[in-house]
Amino acid sequence: MGGSAVVRVLRDRTAGRCLAGVVVSGFGTSAMWLTAGIWVKSLTGSNSLAALTVCAMWAPVPAGPALGALADRMDRKALLVRGNLAMACLLVPLVLVDSADTVWVVFVVLVLYGASGLLLDAAESALVAGAVPASLLADFNGLRMTANEGMKLVAPLAGAGLYTRFGGPAVALSAAVTCALAALVFARLPVRATPRPPAGGRRGELSAGLRRIRASAVLRPLVTAGAATMLSAGVNGAVTFAYVDDVLGRAPAYAGVLYAVQGAGSVAVGLLAGLLLRRLPERVFAAGGTALFALGVGARAVPLDAVALAASAAIGFGLPCVLIAAMTAVQRETPDAELGRTAATAGSLMTAPNAVALALGAGLVAVADVRV
Repeated sequence: MGGSAVVRVLRDRTAGRCLAGVVVSGFGTSAMWLTAGIWVKSLTGSNSLAALTVCAMWAPVPAGPALGALADRMDRKALLVRGNLAMACLLVPLVLVDSADTVWVVFVVLVLYGASGLLLDAAESALVAGAVPASLLADFNGLRMTANEGMKLVAPLAGAGLYTRFGGPAVALSAAVTCALAALVFARLPVRATPRPPAGGRRGELSAGLRRIRASAVLRPLVTAGAATMLSAGVNGAVTFAYVDDVLGRAPAYAGVLYAVQGAGSVAVGLLAGLLLRRLPERVFAAGGTALFALGVGARAVPLDAVALAASAAIGFGLPCVLIAAMTAVQRETPDAELGRTAATAGSLMTAPNAVALALGAGLVAVADVRV
């Protein structure tokens, strides 16, 4: 079933090449995501600064609607090509980082890298919605999730190995190469240039995506459910190491096993999402996934390894459902002229709570039992 979804997407030239671009660029991004923290830790000895590398990449999320509006004003194919080339150039200065005194360069690059990623995600979502047949959107979004989660399993290990052998600059340059390759893939997309929409008030442009979501009986509940689920997911993620220690009585490294199982669950749902969304209404698919996620989180109160593994798989399978359903609905329900900003706004609304909840969960675990 999952294989047929892959075949359907790869047979479509635009969908197949978009997915290839996502895989290539995602590998470099995932490798940098982990390696940046290791790099900063090794240069400064500070756990706090190492943790801030993740915050640096998340910092531009509130600017998502503005970046989405920019994506709507430009030719999306050209933006994907030039944006990936710009990201490749952006990573090159990291070769100069060799001491605690130059570690600030890492944070500047990560913030700009995160902002560029938001802009390109908006452009890609809008381009896919206009160029890929509507019948393939759910399959594409599911496989995109599979690709992203698969990269999170493979790329950090490759990045860590490359860092150990050759150092941080080698990881930065390899990530730059993947961005350049992604630009080449997107340059070969068989799509025409998209016309710019008429210029309007800047404030109206920035709020257009939010107004579109609020006014839609389809989008509003899905995006709201996605935000609420990601808030819970952030708290759950923040207490993972406390769960491993206090509930399971395992060493911290066991968290890696749970993350791998959770990633496998996300890969599986990505392969099945298209099939399930053709048979289930989006709300039912999203609600079922959220319920499965809740069941997995609740099961973590049980101090058994078998339950822990099953719970991680359930969390990995259930959590992406509402995100896939919401983004597919955004692509289907939104006019092309507003698609970039609406997709970016929906993405910001659903991901920002996760960043807030990571901090909230870190505080809660210090004052409450992790089972609570």
